[in-house]
Amino acid sequence: MQKWDNYKHQLKVLSQADRQDLSNDFIKSGIIDKFSLQFELAWKVLKELLQYEGASAADTGSPRTVIKTAYAYYDFLNQDVWLEMLDQRNRSAHIYNGDDADALVIRIINAYIPEFQRLQCAIAARYGGILRQLP
Repeated sequence: MQKWDNYKHQLKVLSQADRQDLSNDFIKSGIIDKFSLQFELAWKVLKELLQYEGASAADTGSPRTVIKTAYAYYDFLNQDVWLEMLDQRNRSAHIYNGDDADALVIRIINAYIPEFQRLQCAIAARYGGILRQLP
């Protein structure tokens, strides 16, 4: 699945966030942008997997519905963190305050990247070679 390959590649890039110069506003902006992209890839991968599982709720196209449905299917998802990420992704385009950006970057590094990594490990363990067969 191309979305899965993109997910893994982008996560590898985002996972370097904690080794960057977090005093640089350009770097912080890049981390926030990469987080938004990673979140987008994550919920779309979940949507594809739910469709594979036959979950009709995945057909809605709504990230919130996909996350809530995925939580019912997968015990490895922390629904509260994923819904928080959705809200942060939606608000990230409207961050004008440096303190808010700093707080989001720290949250991305300490909570969201580990959650993305947990998702990657869990999906790989559950689906393995099936991922290559999906569109």
